[in-house]
Amino acid sequence: MDVLCSVDVAAVRAEPNEDAERVTELLRGEPVEVEERRRGWARIRTAYDYPGWVREDELSGVKGDPIEEARRYLGAPYLWGGMTERGIDCSGLVHMAYRWLGRLIPRDADQQEAAGAPVDESDLVRGDLITYGEDERATHIAFWLGDGRILHSTEREGVDGVVEEVEPTQLRPQRRRLIRL
Repeated sequence: MDVLCSVDVAAVRAEPNEDAERVTELLRGEPVEVEERRRGWARIRTAYDYPGWVREDELSGVKGDPIEEARRYLGAPYLWGGMTERGIDCSGLVHMAYRWLGRLIPRDADQQEAAGAPVDESDLVRGDLITYGEDERATHIAFWLGDGRILHSTEREGVDGVVEEVEPTQLRPQRRRLIRL
């Protein structure tokens, strides 16, 4: 995916003109691949493989930092399976931070772990990810901020939601992998 929808709702048309049939819609932040450009229109393919035409001025290039995108959710409550400011889980936070940048990554922590390239602790940089779990698969994931700090969505006594904090001492022994997407 190389561009994002830059308006709240963009009509996707069957042909490159305003009178053509509306086949679907793009929502703000939705990543698309541009296959062709013609007279102010872009032939796109959505992340769910739906083709169509959208006005070029309703698209923008991808740039940004996943940490800054994740910070949009600071204070949002923890919600298992959630992906919005009304509630979000740890892997949803990682998924949405990348999605806002036009990059689709897997949804769940174990899938995200499998998609990432391993990183040695000595090479860990801001924006890398740490996965956690007690069994054979990852059940939690967090952004590494540096200086022992992480950004994640969590639910534990006294903490409910998206926070930046020093990596909790009870979480550290559950570390599984350090990865980079």
